[in-house]
Amino acid sequence: MGFIAAGRFGSEVQDEIFYDSEEKRFYRRTNNAGGIEGGMSNGEPIILRAAMKPISTLRRPLSSVNLVTKKEVKAIKERADICAVPAASVIGEAAVAFEIARAMREKFGGDSIEEVRRNYTSYMEYIKGF
Repeated sequence: MGFIAAGRFGSEVQDEIFYDSEEKRFYRRTNNAGGIEGGMSNGEPIILRAAMKPISTLRRPLSSVNLVTKKEVKAIKERADICAVPAASVIGEAAVAFEIARAMREKFGGDSIEEVRRNYTSYMEYIKGF
């Protein structure tokens, strides 16, 4: 539901948990939380939505001030890009990667990637018992 969920009542965005006795697994019919509840993954796919402000440059020059004379001038009309979405997606992906790495380190931390991998593998084996 993304940003829409912010305008809803809590009772309208819950993701109930069910159990499939044939497949012996827990599941949810919805993923309104986007895969994260209380700051941690709930096992569902993690879905992110982001928003950004529009590009601030216009076809007409904006009012500005000359730093030396302190007099009003019109800014130079320049349009370096017409669409910021490609750049924003790279930035968003990098920010998410940092946060996932931070969470992984917090949960499975160690002094080396081998130790993190060992801790992760051990944890995955442990939860198979549930």
